Amino acid sequence: MPNLASAKKNMRKSRAAAIRNRAQKSALRTALKRATGGTAEDRMAAVRLLDRASRKGLIHRNAAARQKSRLAKAAK
Repeated sequence: MPNLASAKKNMRKSRAAAIRNRAQKSALRTALKRATGGTAEDRMAAVRLLDRASRKGLIHRNAAARQKSRLAKAAK
């Protein structure tokens, strides 16, 4: 357990961020699974989540681009 106030705050912040990141990654994975073989709206929702995740640093931008490319390729 940290003793300094700033260390305690950093621990709280990192825990909150980890919970938030886990939830967002899970939602992204669910959207990607739904998008494969899904409707155009499902694909658009997945693309939106990929864009947001890459913009926020949740996943690497090349990983997002790769997933978007795969979705577009599967849609054809």
